[in-house]
Order: sequence, then structure tokens, then C-alpha cells
Amino acid sequence: MSDNERTVFPAELEAAIAALKDHYPEERAALIPAFHLIQDEFGYLSDEALIRAGEILGVSPARSLGVSSFYTMFRRQEEGRFHVNVCRNLSCHLNGSVNLREHLEKSLGVRAGETTADRIFSLGEVECLGACDEAPVMEIDGEYHFRVTPESADRIIEEYRKRAASTEISGEGGQS
Repeated sequence: MSDNERTVFPAELEAAIAALKDHYPEERAALIPAFHLIQDEFGYLSDEALIRAGEILGVSPARSLGVSSFYTMFRRQEEGRFHVNVCRNLSCHLNGSVNLREHLEKSLGVRAGETTADRIFSLGEVECLGACDEAPVMEIDGEYHFRVTPESADRIIEEYRKRAASTEISGEGGQS
């Protein structure tokens, strides 16, 4: 589905966003929950979807786009089924996170910030995952993996590939 097609939300999503106005003293305060609803529906926030949410809530496109760009929990481009994040803070860096990221880039065939061609994995780096004593740390969709080596990363990635295959077979595909 192209970004232009996403400007027309399913009726349920449109109603859910409009209903948020009743729960906040100002319409602009409903932007963040609206963005979560949109991201849950489409997997990311296109410019057109952000503008449409702003229209529903009576908020300018500039504010809608500005709010979405401030918060790191919002994905601004289509990504893979699983989001792989490697911590890059000092503890992880000293314990091999650079080698881990480089290994993942090579094995997945993408650089940090990119998505695999099969759309199963998006690779990213984050500043801190808050588990310095377990460095290096890798997080995939909220699941933390500690003291990750290139070899253990390969096993972990293979487990997620199997998960992706099993959800496709059972018909449960889509964004996590």
C-alpha cells in the first residue's frame, strides 16, 4: 500500500483517533496516542498518515510532523517484521558491540538503519539499553539478549527467522 493510500484510514482507526479528543484537555495532547494507533495499524508513520491524524485532531501538519520526529518510539519508515537494536554505549562498546553490529550488518546484508530485502529484520543502534553489566546487549522487539557474541547473534537471528516463517505459515504475519 502506498503512502497516498494510507491517508484514508480504516473507519475503525479514524473513529478511534477522533475518540481520543474526548480524553485530553487539548487535541494536540492526543497526538502521541493517535500515533501509536497508526503505527500499530501500518507498522510505521508516513508523512501522509501524520498529516491525516492532525486533520482529525485539528492539529497543524507542522505540529504533527514535529511531535513524531521528537520521539524515538515512532518509526518514520517502513521496517522489517523484527527490529534488532544493538546497544552502543560505553560498556557495550568496550565489550564488543562494534564487532557485533558489524557482524550483523554482514550476516543480514544491511547497514544499521536499513531493512533486509525480505523485510524480516531492521537493524539499528541505540544509545543505551540499560543493562551495562550484561554487555554487549542486543534487543529485538523488547526481548533482551545479553553478552551477545557474533556466534550467539547468529543463533538468535535464526530463531527469529523461524518465528517469521511460522507466523507466515499460520497466517499471523505482519508487524509485531
